Parts: sequence; structure tokens; C-alpha cells
Amino acid sequence: MKSKRILLWLGVLALGALIVGATASAQRAATVKVAVVTDIGGLNDKGFNHLSYVGMQRAKRLLGVQGRVYITNSAADRKANLQAASQAGYNPVIAVGVLFEFGPLDAVAPAFPKTKYVGIDVDWPGLSSKPTNVRGIQFREQEAGYLVGYIAGLEIKRHPYKGKQIVSGVGANKVPAITRFLAGYAAGAKKANPKVTVKIDYANDPTFADQAKCKETTLNQIGAGSGIVFEAAGQCGLGGLSAAKQKHVWGIGVDANQGFLGAHILTSATKHVDRAVFEAIKAYKANPTGFKGGYNKNYTVKNGGVGYAPLRVAPKGSWEAKELTAADRAYITTRVRRIAQLIAAGKIKPPSS
Repeated sequence: MKSKRILLWLGVLALGALIVGATASAQRAATVKVAVVTDIGGLNDKGFNHLSYVGMQRAKRLLGVQGRVYITNSAADRKANLQAASQAGYNPVIAVGVLFEFGPLDAVAPAFPKTKYVGIDVDWPGLSSKPTNVRGIQFREQEAGYLVGYIAGLEIKRHPYKGKQIVSGVGANKVPAITRFLAGYAAGAKKANPKVTVKIDYANDPTFADQAKCKETTLNQIGAGSGIVFEAAGQCGLGGLSAAKQKHVWGIGVDANQGFLGAHILTSATKHVDRAVFEAIKAYKANPTGFKGGYNKNYTVKNGGVGYAPLRVAPKGSWEAKELTAADRAYITTRVRRIAQLIAAGKIKPPSS
């Protein structure tokens, strides 16, 4: 009888230890508070900033972390938002956009050495203070640009626009990520179709959110004969894609699969910012003290970090359905898949400028 009592008490103690351990674990998880600081354009850009939010929401759902978004409405907000998130105890703090590289992270990260920062599109060697608590996240946009350029080159060859084989690309402003997208796009189009003319223009929009500027630039390209327009321009590019719809030419989206904008979207150059954000949070939660900065983590076609969206299936009766037949889809898809394999294998190296 005595031995049974001892076993019972041992069982109770073991159960208590399990409960305490589980509670402590839950408390540790709850202390991981993540902040995402957007760039101008906020969460309604239908691309870059929105994808960062999607990644954080996935982490909240699957990893049990807490999270908050700081919206950047002006250039001055970048530094202020980083400081506010750091002072509020968020860790890690995720800065979304290349412009955080030019001042804000250099100003804030050294002042909060215990806070870990993740810079989406930030090139760590470009930070003048070389803060070891910052991890840069880089994407090979030129690879995604090359793939959608290849698609554009094949499509315009099969279906010239008003008898012309012209495609174009619009950048919001000359920053590294956009330059890489457009360099890859031009090279991919030429690889698919040596006779194609590729027009590249910039809308000169430092905010990446002025849709009117991209729309005007795109309309000018269409007026010059472009039958396919690629918008590597963030929220600004939504104006260009609306121009494509208005003029009944193909649009190519960026960052996210923007096919939801309409049947005029041929494909999109995808850049998995959501995955990068989720993986950074996951790595931090698994080992906060071991979360290293001082380098770039790179996302490529090979590791699935960049790519292209499936070709559009247009509804019956639309002009898009007449332009992109089942035969077109099969022809283009087979070839672009092969190009993606060659890029992943290092046999094609798209230019970055």
C-alpha cells in the first residue's frame, strides 16, 4: 500500500513538472514580440509590404509569437518607427525596404545592441556602421525578372501587338532591387526572342507609391507600341497595371502573384518576402541569443525565394482568352520551366544591371 502511495505521489510530481515546463515554454513563446516596420505604401500595396505582413501573420499563427506593424507614411517615419519599436521591446524588428539601408538602420541599430534587426532588401555590407545585430535579406530579382522577360519575349513573338514585337518595363526609381528586376527582364526577353525591342523607363517616384507616375510612364510605353508591360515599381506599379488593363495589353506584376488584379495579368515576377520574414522570425524564436547578424541571407530561384507566377487562365469571352490559347500556355510554360532549371543550375546567370 505504501509503495502505491509513493508511486502515486511520484506520478503527481511528474505531472506537475510537465505542466510547469509547458507553462514556462508558453511564457517564453509569448515573450517573442515581433515588429514589422513597413516602407511607404503601407499594407495596401498588394505586393512588397503586404507580403511582409503575411509572413508575420503566419508566424503568429504557427509559432505563437506576438506581432505589431508600424506603418511608414513618410521618409522621416523610417527612423522614428525603428526607434519606437526598439524602445517598446520588440525583438526582432523587421525593416521592410532598401531605403532603411541609407541612414535609419545605421542610426538605430547601434543604439539598441540587444535588439536584432532584419532588413528586407538591405545589403548588410552597405551599412556604414556595420552593425552586427542587423541581418540583411537579399533576393536575386534579376532571376525572377529574367523568367518573366522570357515569357514576355515568347508571347509577343507569337502575338505581336499591332504588328510590333515590343515589350517594356517600368521602375519606380533606380534602387538596386528594381534595377536587377529590369536588367533580368530585358535579358530574358532577348534570350527568348532576339528580334524583340525592350523599352525600360523609370517613373522617378522615390515614394514607390505614386500610381499616377507609373500610369503615365506606362501609357507612354504603350503609345510607343509596347504590348506587354512589366511593373517593377511597388504600389506605384498598380497604376501601370491599370493602364495595361485600360489599353488591352498584357501586364506583368511584381513581388506577389498579382493575377487577382484581372485577366490582363499575364504573370508576375515573384519575390517571397513573406517566406523571408517567416523564416527570420522562426530562426529567432528557436535561438534568440544565437540569431546572428552581420551578413546577408540570399533568396534565389534555386532555393525557391524568387520565381514567376503561373500564366494567366483568362475567362471565356475575354480578349485575353483570344491572345493566350491553351497551345500558347503549353508552349511557353514548357520552355520557361527549362530556363528556370538552367538558372538554378548556374548555367544561365542573368545580369544584375
